[in-house]
Amino acid sequence: MQGKSVSEHMLPLNELLTVVLISHNRPAFLRRAMKYYGDLPCKVLVLDSATEHFQGELPDVEYQHVPQFAYSGFQAKIAYGVEQVTTPYMVLAADDDFIVHEALAESVDFLEANGDYGMCHGYCLMYLTLAGSVSYYRRDKKVCEDYSSERPQDRVVEYMRQYLPPFYAVTRTSLMKSWYALLPPGTSFQWQEIGHVYYMLACAKARILPTAYVVREINYGNSEHNTEVYHSLTYSDSKSVAEREAFAEFLVTLPTGIKDLDPVQGKAFVMESFDAMIDSLQTGRALTAELIFGSIWNNDLKEPKRRFGPQQYVEMPFYNQAFFDQLTGFEFLLHALPAGRMQLEELEGIWARQEHLLAPRNNDTPESVVDRLWQAYDANAFNRTVNKRLAAQLELLGEDEDAQSMRDWIERIEVVSADDHRPTFDKMLSGRLLKWLAPRQPDAEHVESIARHLAANDGGPQFGIFLLDLDNNVDKLQVSLDSLLEGHSKAFKVVVFTTGEAPAATTALNTLHFVRVTQSNFVDKLNLSAHQSPCDWLLLAEAGDEFTTAGLLRASLELAGVADVRAVATDEIQRTDNGALVDVFRPGFNLDLLQSLPALMARHWLIRRDVLIEVGGYQPDFSKALEFDLLLRIIEEGGLNGLAHLDEPLLIAQAPVLEENAHERLALLRHLGNRGYKAKITSATPGTYQIDYRHTERPLVSIIIPAGDDLALLQQCLQGVLLRTRYTRYEVLIAVNPNQSAEVNDWLGAYQHAKVRVLCADHPLSDVALYNAASQEAKGEYLLLLAVDGEVVNPNWIESLLNHAQRPEVGIVGAKLVDREGKVTQAGLILGMNGGVGSAFVGERYDATSSYLQRLVLEQNYSAVSKACLMVRKELFDALGGLDDATFADGLSDVDLCLKAGQAGYLTVWTPLVQVIHPGVVQQGQQVLDALRDKWSAAFAQDQAYNANLALTGKGFALGESAPINWAQLLA
Repeated sequence: MQGKSVSEHMLPLNELLTVVLISHNRPAFLRRAMKYYGDLPCKVLVLDSATEHFQGELPDVEYQHVPQFAYSGFQAKIAYGVEQVTTPYMVLAADDDFIVHEALAESVDFLEANGDYGMCHGYCLMYLTLAGSVSYYRRDKKVCEDYSSERPQDRVVEYMRQYLPPFYAVTRTSLMKSWYALLPPGTSFQWQEIGHVYYMLACAKARILPTAYVVREINYGNSEHNTEVYHSLTYSDSKSVAEREAFAEFLVTLPTGIKDLDPVQGKAFVMESFDAMIDSLQTGRALTAELIFGSIWNNDLKEPKRRFGPQQYVEMPFYNQAFFDQLTGFEFLLHALPAGRMQLEELEGIWARQEHLLAPRNNDTPESVVDRLWQAYDANAFNRTVNKRLAAQLELLGEDEDAQSMRDWIERIEVVSADDHRPTFDKMLSGRLLKWLAPRQPDAEHVESIARHLAANDGGPQFGIFLLDLDNNVDKLQVSLDSLLEGHSKAFKVVVFTTGEAPAATTALNTLHFVRVTQSNFVDKLNLSAHQSPCDWLLLAEAGDEFTTAGLLRASLELAGVADVRAVATDEIQRTDNGALVDVFRPGFNLDLLQSLPALMARHWLIRRDVLIEVGGYQPDFSKALEFDLLLRIIEEGGLNGLAHLDEPLLIAQAPVLEENAHERLALLRHLGNRGYKAKITSATPGTYQIDYRHTERPLVSIIIPAGDDLALLQQCLQGVLLRTRYTRYEVLIAVNPNQSAEVNDWLGAYQHAKVRVLCADHPLSDVALYNAASQEAKGEYLLLLAVDGEVVNPNWIESLLNHAQRPEVGIVGAKLVDREGKVTQAGLILGMNGGVGSAFVGERYDATSSYLQRLVLEQNYSAVSKACLMVRKELFDALGGLDDATFADGLSDVDLCLKAGQAGYLTVWTPLVQVIHPGVVQQGQQVLDALRDKWSAAFAQDQAYNANLALTGKGFALGESAPINWAQLLA
């Protein structure tokens, strides 16, 4: 039986239907959903479990802020909401759904006319929104639309065999209330969904109307219905099987229309229904995920233009003008009130580009301003700021018709919301970077003071800006030149190396000089210009790179009178391919990070001109790694002295593509060869490098482990070393106190191993003192301090530590600490982190390549590493006085040791290639922390392995608070 339908409601819809709108910490989605459902002539109950109460306009809805129901409390939140419903019908709606208003009315109509049906819905289409387009995906296939068997078992199996998720169907409220009253607390969402369909079909008939019912946002990752639900039904491990059987037994106990089965038969039927759903999901009988058409928003027509794929499915109820008109309305909301992650990621770059186009220029005219505004409008027509400025500028130019059209468009957008994109953009990294940059400019008073100061010092240092315009791109070149003209520093000369025609005849004496080059001779021309330049410092950049307004000015003041600095790394901001901004705030000079990631670490250095000339200038053989090769030769010539860092962004530049670069690899091999190594270079990912120095010596390594009182920990640590260590030339020294636990003493008394020695102290010592005492008994050339609660992971751990420890410039080498789930517990130590000494990236996946400057996965220098796993040359350890067991017996002795090594001129290397399972907690009571601060105040004032522009809170490597430059201090 197909069921009856009626044309009109017996009661108005607001007395029949409640939409329960569900949201959690997604205010942008919720704002859009309330706008959409607020127009429905029915009750709307909003359940918002966000941490903060929704801020913004509340339309005609009942809003309930229910933070007590966190994300994991989804079931409890739904159960709570169901109990609030007073209408006979209800529908659940996620905040990213567009349930078609007419389809809701049709579903209520049907249920009103057919009292033996419990739920009703239609077909679903999926959408994915990007910055200026929406893609639509077919989710549902045509299925049996009426489940009207009088036998409940038949309805259940038939529906599950053609499973279309009914979770968001219009349902009788009484049925929903009874289901959530029966559902055991804490039931996972996947079992809620499986149980929901079983219960609904076991209790009543169901109808799928041949209508477009809902347009839902597609999951970005895996299909929502072919992952957790499918896995719950099919996983064969004992836990999953037990969970599945327990839920089947629960369903058997429910009061439904299935009454003629005993418990054994009932469970067998439930399992049969599960098999039907598995078959449906495996075969894709009812569900799919197939792109069928897309809509690109047309800014001129102010409506979407649709492009259809090669295969369409006209049997589905989506192909009619009425529905396409509804999609146009949905798309307008999607673009006017953006919310999706992928949409916002694309919009961030567009909004950043629009900010750039809105910025005034020195040589602006009304025509140039309106031209840029049109460019900004073309990039995204829903930016209210752009639209309002464009309308005003058009009116100023007397283009009244276009101005009125723009005002009409603004009015249409503001019917949806008067809020512009600014609050959202300001929370994005691009927006935060622009706000961070703004106060770094000097005010008029400071500009005058700085000018007087520089004039009294021969004008300060002069900068030679070498701009490569090898693509002959006039527009990009103009961006760079405009940024220099708009900056506060005028102490520069610009040489443009262009493959095009020079716009004017110039000489090296001009502030702006053009040099005609080819792809084959531009390096020679660079060197010729370097010899001719009257400037103190040279910087190589590319056409399109923008100079910040205050960067060169600060560099002038910082470098004035500095004689012993040969090259200076600076910070920069980069534009990604989609236009978004990211910060590249580099550490102080970091040899190992430079070698690991030259594409990011060797860019835009200020090189003293005479140093550049002395080392032979740029080399044509390394034309795709000019700066990296130059820096390596500067290191070969004068070591690591005179290499500095200025924590100020000088440029906003295009982000480089990290790719295999033969010139980088060859430059690094040449450099390592000149240092005496026959090294091997490998790349875990393109553009990054790992160096195997291939030392020929195989020194003896003494591994020192303080025994502690936990025998299980000691055994686990020792077994890890003995069973997982590939390197053979090592000894293990277990340092034992006389008051060690009897269990540990008894075990060690009977323990024998050729590589293990047990060293007993004469009197009780701290762990720090035990390390020192054991070091005096060590036979190895290298000491490897290892915590008893540490467990080595990779067999080549000693080789990886020795790879760096045997380098003459390296003093100490440390490892990455992780937990048993592969999450980072410590990745190098940063002074000042979270108020003391801490680590960045705690809680991240150990192999996350998306970390800041990839610093979680690349070998680099840190100021300190943990003695949970620390290698040091014994000779150096002794020369430094070992660990300070007087001042730092209760913690931070390892940090003090690393800082002493740094003071003596040695590097501390952190290698992620060595992983040790360890809690990573840094013992740092207030007394020892204060002592460390007092002893190493300069290091705490600015950790050279970090950056002053980055926050010392949380997981680290996040943009710090915006602060003005202290210009007065620079003038002092």
